[in-house]
Amino acid sequence: MSTTRRFLLASSLARLIEKERGGHRVIEGYFPIHADRSAFVQVTGQAGSLVLVTSGPSGVRNEPTELPQSQAEALLDVTAGRVEYLRSDLSIGTRDVQIRRFTVPSPFDLISVEFERETEAQDFHPLPWFGPEVSAEASYETSRLAFEGLSAVPQVLVSDAALNSLLDTLENRFGSSSHLIPAEPKSASWTPAPSSVSEASAPANLEEDVDDLGIEDSVIRELARSLRPRPQ
Repeated sequence: MSTTRRFLLASSLARLIEKERGGHRVIEGYFPIHADRSAFVQVTGQAGSLVLVTSGPSGVRNEPTELPQSQAEALLDVTAGRVEYLRSDLSIGTRDVQIRRFTVPSPFDLISVEFERETEAQDFHPLPWFGPEVSAEASYETSRLAFEGLSAVPQVLVSDAALNSLLDTLENRFGSSSHLIPAEPKSASWTPAPSSVSEASAPANLEEDVDDLGIEDSVIRELARSLRPRPQ
């Protein structure tokens, strides 16, 4: 049975990933959930599909059926709830990671890692650029987000170690043994940071500084590189 682990992601890091790897817009509309099955419509670019989700002894199973874009968009209008996000894909070693930058119902960023077996999920160590894990929190399941949204938008701070770790990942340097060290344990719970608080570390304020100064997205990578320590 497949297992998915989910982690929050700092918005500034998500923007950097989007700038480097691009992404595609996805809209998902969900129909009311029944005891043993549910369904949702997904539109990605010019492709559409209707996905039947069933629960059984072997776990949750998705059965997609392709639809013309016009029909999928028509079905979106009659769904009970929807989400919209920009999806980017990364590879960490041999593991595929999905980054989703949600815009509807609330703006926030999420990392999803899928595993074929539970043992693989347990053995996986998140990298320092991963935020707090929210795998056990049902409110971050896509269907729940579509119907209920989030009661508050999470804020995830950026550390120097997180920024350097992400740059290594983007530069395909994950294979080095020095980058296989697990991140320090983080609590899945979070407290939104007051807007008046100012962090001393420049990387922790990367997103705030970028927004305040009006720097274009094309400069984010150069700024990130300038924050990396020079080799001796």
